[in-house]
Amino acid sequence: MSHRIYTMRFASVFQALIDKAERKGKTRQDVLDLTSWLTGYNLEEIEQAFRSGITYGDFFRQAPQYTPYRINITGKICGVQIETIEEPLMQEIRRLDRLVDWLAKGKSVADIIGKYQL
Repeated sequence: MSHRIYTMRFASVFQALIDKAERKGKTRQDVLDLTSWLTGYNLEEIEQAFRSGITYGDFFRQAPQYTPYRINITGKICGVQIETIEEPLMQEIRRLDRLVDWLAKGKSVADIIGKYQL
């Protein structure tokens, strides 16, 4: 099954995540830090992806090394339990959504990462 989000440009989807965080007083850097922690990309690689035409799906497919702690990221996003999503790629995408949701709720990057590294 192919979801539309897989073919969307990384820059447009990622900018929406940044905008969500910034509306709640967080920064672009906060979103970059969480994305780096989740996917294993370094900050320059994420910025390069932002400038390139890479799709959102390919950004996640090509992630260097997902954190092993990502399995601890659970809960609902868009009304769906992350841990029940059968498609691995969509599950990774929704995990980042969940991290940014925590950011938008006022949590710090350190608190968010600390919560999942238990």
